[in-house]
Amino acid sequence: MTLSEGDDPAHAPSARPQSLMFSFLGIYVLGRDTAVYSGSVIDVFARLGLSEEAVRSTLTRMVKRNLLARHRQGRKMYFGLTGHATQVLEDGRRRVWETGAVNRDWDGTWTLVGFSLPDSRRSTRHDLRSQLIWAGFGLLQSGLWVAPGVKDVTGILAPLELGDHVTVLTARAFKPTESADIVRKAFDTEEIAGRYHAFLDRWDTRHPLPSAPDDLARQLLLHTDWLQLVRQDPHLPAEHLPGDWPAIRAEQVFQSLARSYEPRAKKLADMVLDELSLDAPAPGRPVADEPVEAAGSASRAAPRP
Repeated sequence: MTLSEGDDPAHAPSARPQSLMFSFLGIYVLGRDTAVYSGSVIDVFARLGLSEEAVRSTLTRMVKRNLLARHRQGRKMYFGLTGHATQVLEDGRRRVWETGAVNRDWDGTWTLVGFSLPDSRRSTRHDLRSQLIWAGFGLLQSGLWVAPGVKDVTGILAPLELGDHVTVLTARAFKPTESADIVRKAFDTEEIAGRYHAFLDRWDTRHPLPSAPDDLARQLLLHTDWLQLVRQDPHLPAEHLPGDWPAIRAEQVFQSLARSYEPRAKKLADMVLDELSLDAPAPGRPVADEPVEAAGSASRAAPRP
C-alpha cells in the first residue's frame, strides 16, 4: 500500500513529503558531494508509505525551487544539492545539533523589527512575516516583531528590498516593561509546550512507532518531527519559562533515539542508495528541467564509504 499526499496511515507523519526529503538529504547527502538516483530515493520513501508519484513530484518541485540539481548518468537520473539547498540544510543542522532546545545563555537583549508595507506589497509582507517566524520572532504589537538575543536579519531583509519600510533595533527591557511581559505578549508558550508534549507522546515510549518497518524509516520520521519542532521554537530565555519546560526532556529523547537508530539506518541506506560522486573526473552531466523518470526498484550500489 502506498501513501499519496493526503493519506495518513498509522506510522506516517503529518509532515509533507518535502519535509521528509529535507531530513533525508540532510542525513545522507549533505557534505558528501554526491547525488542520489531517483529510483533508490523512491525505494527509501516507500518505507514511509509514500507513493512513487508523491516522491517524483517532490523531487521535481525541489528542482524548480533551486534546491536540487539533476545529473544524468546513462539512463539514470540522479539528484544533488544546489548551493541554496546546502545553506538551508546547514542551517537546519545547526538548529538540531548546535543551538539546542533551551536558551540558557540569554544576555537580556532583544532584537526588534518594525515595518509598515502598503497593500500593493501584500505578498512581500507575507514573506517577511514567514521569514521572521522562522528566525524566532514573535509579534509584540502591530508591525513590531521581537526575538531574544541579537539577530542578524540582513539575510532576511535584503532580498525583499524593503528600504525605508523597515527599522531594526536591539534593546533591553526597562520598567514598567519586563522581559517576562514581552515573552507573554509576543509568544504563545502554551502552544509551543503543546508541540513538545505531542513529540514526547509519540517518541518517549518503550518502542516508538512499532508499525514503522525499520530504523531507517524511524530515523527519517524522528528527524523530521524534531526539525519541525525546533524551526517553530523561538528559543525563548530559560529564565522566563517553567522549570518543567518539555523541550528539555524532548531534546534528550531526540538525541538518544537518533544515536540508537543511526547504525542500523545507515546500514540499510548503504544497501539501498545508488549514488553518483560529483567530484569524480567525469561526473554525470547536469540536465535541464524535465520530468523525473518513472522508476521501480533501484539497482543496488556498492556500499557507501
